[in-house]
Amino acid sequence: MSVATGTATQTATATTTPTSTGLWRVSTLGLAIFTLVASEFLPASLLTPIAADLGITVGTAGQLVTATAVMGMIAGPAIVAVLPPVDRRWVMVGLTALSVVSNVLVAVVPNLGLMLVGRALLGIALSGFWALSLAVVAQLVAAERLGRAMTVVNTGVSLATVAAVPLGAYVGEQLGWRATFWGVAAAGVLTLVLQAVALPRVGASERSGLRPLVETLTTPVVAAGFAALALLVTAHFAAFTYVRPLLEGVGGLGAAGLAGLLAAFGAAAFAGNLVVGITVDRRMRAVLVTVPLLIAVSTSVLALTAQASVLVVVLAVVAWGLGFGGVPTMVQTWLGRVAPERLESAGGLTVAVFQVSIAVGAAAGGALNDALDVRAAFLAAGAAAAVGALAFSRVRTR
Repeated sequence: MSVATGTATQTATATTTPTSTGLWRVSTLGLAIFTLVASEFLPASLLTPIAADLGITVGTAGQLVTATAVMGMIAGPAIVAVLPPVDRRWVMVGLTALSVVSNVLVAVVPNLGLMLVGRALLGIALSGFWALSLAVVAQLVAAERLGRAMTVVNTGVSLATVAAVPLGAYVGEQLGWRATFWGVAAAGVLTLVLQAVALPRVGASERSGLRPLVETLTTPVVAAGFAALALLVTAHFAAFTYVRPLLEGVGGLGAAGLAGLLAAFGAAAFAGNLVVGITVDRRMRAVLVTVPLLIAVSTSVLALTAQASVLVVVLAVVAWGLGFGGVPTMVQTWLGRVAPERLESAGGLTVAVFQVSIAVGAAAGGALNDALDVRAAFLAAGAAAAVGALAFSRVRTR
């Protein structure tokens, strides 16, 4: 049976799959994403004890985060290009297993070099899983439910964003930093067992090789959407990377208030993912414009009023979280509409766009912060997000 025929058969099966069964299957992917993203964020809460244990500086220990990001930038599209047309169920299980190997390696090795190898393996697992998730979910649910299904998957991202750092810090304080990585490795084992049991056979949705990636990237509607996404993600990280210096200038906020604001951002991002998931299947154009506008307005307001009103700062931070929390589901659902026959290539390229834009945004924000001040970085972010909103308003949605 050809890849195309297999895809059609799988899609037809998904359309008639009971909603509860489809939700259960998609939920196992959400759990896997939670463990993968939690693993990515863990070092942020453990850098000090890791550095002390290994006898290195905190800055050097921070390269544990860099290794994952750099490998993820490469591995997302590369995995899509080299994968043969095998059952994607076992590919997803295998990538989850690779994350378990990564966390066990980090938990047991005695030096930074081997830890960096483990973190690079995590970059492969995370980016590969993320790249393929849209294509897999599209075969598990009916097309008109794709946005809501991706919300379930991306809820794992939201929960990990909110919970990974404080939970990692607590477990590390109580049991040691290595125990934290053992814990997330155990969660990964449970997740891969659930995936193996719950997921049906999932055929490859397109042929492998570089040609599908190039064809997808050069499709006008996809290229326009990726340009808009790059603007939006660059804008977000140009500001969010330096959110602490900005908020530290808010009078009367204090350390507890700063922590509360960051928690409010995470909670709002979780809510934003849910709201976008509920609305994007029926109101695609409105979502494509509203999400980037929330980021544009909130970052601009923070730049102009951060030292004037705590209430305005709180409202702006919440609006920012609502906007950015909905970006992954928004983009993935849009790609499912405009490139349904290229979901694996589109997923791999989306990972690459995110990773490159994160790096560019952090660098650009840092340059503006050093040359002018942190408000300049936030104003530039607001302008870039506004241009992104304009670009998204003009892309085709079918």
